[in-house]
Amino acid sequence: MLLAFDTATPYVTVALHDGEVVVEERRSEQRMRHGEQLAPLIDAVLHGAGIVRQDLTALAVGVGPGPFTGLRVGLVTARTLAFVLDLPVYGVCSLDVLALQAALGAAPIGTDFLVATDARRNEVYLAAYDDHGRRLEGPDVVRPAEAATDGPVAGEGAVLYADAFPDSREPALPSAGWLARAVVEELAELHDPEPMYLRRPDAVAPGAPKRVS
Repeated sequence: MLLAFDTATPYVTVALHDGEVVVEERRSEQRMRHGEQLAPLIDAVLHGAGIVRQDLTALAVGVGPGPFTGLRVGLVTARTLAFVLDLPVYGVCSLDVLALQAALGAAPIGTDFLVATDARRNEVYLAAYDDHGRRLEGPDVVRPAEAATDGPVAGEGAVLYADAFPDSREPALPSAGWLARAVVEELAELHDPEPMYLRRPDAVAPGAPKRVS
């Protein structure tokens, strides 16, 4: 049993994969409450499948890019569970998960496309993919106007910045079910469970004090 979850966007998504199919999947209802919602969603998914944590065999976690706080919640949880339960943990770029669903899901885009997610500060995290959901370029953090296109764009960034990305496509948010599929079916590059940051953190260590003359 593979437990997968992603906290790289304003919502938390959690799923359970039994090696053949996704058997449970849930998404949080409230934005920006990763710390309060991740553990209850994990418990709900396990309860829905009728298993306990000791039945898990592996973990998958979205590594971003995304805001520091949300990513930290997911990655710390993944590393803690992996240590306590002695399980392997696999990281996947959250934009790659969106791309796989956009390319291989119920309404495949069928051509090269972009994935754009909200990076705040009037910017987006952006990557380019082929029609099979394989990453061609990125991810980068850019202003929407700098990457404006009439081509198809999946992800919440296309919804937020419709002037720059008028051809918005589903999905807007990553699915933990597709994250699980990415690992089980080897559809995406796997990473260590470390955050994929594309910016320096806002908080920085203070510089050396100035000399008083």
